[in-house]
Amino acid sequence: MSATPPVKGPASYFPSIEKKYGRPVSDWLGLIESSPLVKHMELVAWLKSEHGLGHGHANALVAHALAGGK
Repeated sequence: MSATPPVKGPASYFPSIEKKYGRPVSDWLGLIESSPLVKHMELVAWLKSEHGLGHGHANALVAHALAGGK
């Protein structure tokens, strides 16, 4: 019997992001992808100011998106 290893890295924030903000992670990743911004901290600041995300949640989404979803 093999146990599934715990989710690590930015994706470990995804369940709490979906619960807190009421949108699936795929929506947030789509927003990031469609944004004209490309720098990590610009995207984090944008998610915080325009969409009300906390820093940790915004940072996790941007890190995941910029890493190609890995």
